[in-house]
Amino acid sequence: MLVLSRRAGESVVIGEDVTVTILEVRGDVVRVGIDAPRSVSVHRAELLAELESSNRGAASPSDDAVASLAEGLGKLRKER
Repeated sequence: MLVLSRRAGESVVIGEDVTVTILEVRGDVVRVGIDAPRSVSVHRAELLAELESSNRGAASPSDDAVASLAEGLGKLRKER
C-alpha cells in the first residue's frame, strides 16, 4: 500500500484517468473528490461490502423457496 500525505486542494493521479483530490480536512474527517471516467466504478468500501452481502443473500434461495419449487416440479411430473 502506498501511503501519501496531502493537504486540502492537493491531488493524486492514478493511472491516466483517475484523479483523487483532497477537498477538505476537518478533524478526523476528510472530504475526497474523485474524478474518473464512467467506466471506472467508484464505491465506498463499507457500502460495497454491504452490497456484496446483499447480493449473496438474494442469489441464495431460501429453504422454503427450494421446497416450494420441488413441490411444484413434483406436481408437474405427476400431471404428465
